[in-house]
Amino acid sequence: MKTAHDLVVQAKSGIREVSLDDAEQAIRDADLLLDVREADEFAAGHLPGAILVPRGLLEFRLSSTPAMEPRDLKIVLYCKTSGRAALAARAMQEMGYLNVQSIAGGFDAWTAAAKPIAKPEQPSFD
Repeated sequence: MKTAHDLVVQAKSGIREVSLDDAEQAIRDADLLLDVREADEFAAGHLPGAILVPRGLLEFRLSSTPAMEPRDLKIVLYCKTSGRAALAARAMQEMGYLNVQSIAGGFDAWTAAAKPIAKPEQPSFD
């Protein structure tokens, strides 16, 4: 029986992971930057310009959002450490997406390198 780790390792062997050093250029070249973490993780901080599409909703959102349907879009994905993003990239490849990359190390590596993050402004009730 395979574990989640086994599935991630298998997915990573068949996808393109972009190194942290090359991530900013990949994001600039991309049509979409997708954060596949959960909403609470996204709200705590995310890469500037990222669109939240939680891993559990990915296939459904891609299929129901016309702007995300073209299979030739250049897409960069990330999650917390790169496991969910690898699984998402693999699923997208199986759906026919041709230009999908995952950021190695994910959001944790991004923040450890002191790269910029965005946080939504919370309303003040003072």
